[in-house]
Amino acid sequence: MSETTWRYLPYAVYSGAENMAIDEAILLTMAQTLNPQPVLRFYGWSPATLSLGYAQSYQKIDEEACLAAGIDIIRRPTGGRAVLHQHELTYSVIAPEHDPHVSGTVTQSYLRISQALLKGLKAVGVPAEMVACGGLNKASSSACFDAPSWYELVVDGRKLVGSAQVRQEGMLLQHGSILLHFEPDLLFRLLKFPNEEIRQRLLTRFMTKACALDEVWTHPIEREVLEQELCSSFCDIMDIELVRSQLTEQEMALREDGLLKYRSEEWTKKR
Repeated sequence: MSETTWRYLPYAVYSGAENMAIDEAILLTMAQTLNPQPVLRFYGWSPATLSLGYAQSYQKIDEEACLAAGIDIIRRPTGGRAVLHQHELTYSVIAPEHDPHVSGTVTQSYLRISQALLKGLKAVGVPAEMVACGGLNKASSSACFDAPSWYELVVDGRKLVGSAQVRQEGMLLQHGSILLHFEPDLLFRLLKFPNEEIRQRLLTRFMTKACALDEVWTHPIEREVLEQELCSSFCDIMDIELVRSQLTEQEMALREDGLLKYRSEEWTKKR
């Protein structure tokens, strides 16, 4: 058995701002720690939240529609496009970027993490595959899951898991959404389009490019079972042991600092 251990933070539900602040607090603490342990974390969102990619324009979002639907709006520290976090299991991997389990280029680290996710999905009977290429095109909307990118996971060509990564302070943070159920009509009501015809055309296209777990599973899967299988798969693929953990005092303190940032309009509307 491997002597390498990662901290495991089991599923817990937070607001969007709290989730981003926690991920960042773990990264910043790790950057200040000698020989830090990588972290595998799972979480959910309450209330439902629309997250923007770091460089995405806030002008793409219909703020009034989000308010009317009770949807929070936040900006992630990672790239990519808008994601509606509602019925999903979100994972995050935080590690030193030179850690051998995730080292290399962005696509190389994506590959290792995607292999672990894929093994877990297959273990619960989901016929997922790994996409080894991809990208965006002019017909894409502002929504994530519109097209697979490098080493994303798909079922019959439809994207099931959307991930994004950032590196700072010598650390890597990758988080991603495994959709349990999806409401694309709601997502597209939260985004701005030049006119209704374009909205409907891109929505129709989007529905052929993205899927949720309850559309493709061979039998219903409980979130707890999926999380357990993903933990086992990370242990197998990464050759690690997971040690159940919780936030440290330093991480809790940095989370409070991060909350001020992720709740602020200055950050959310910065682009």
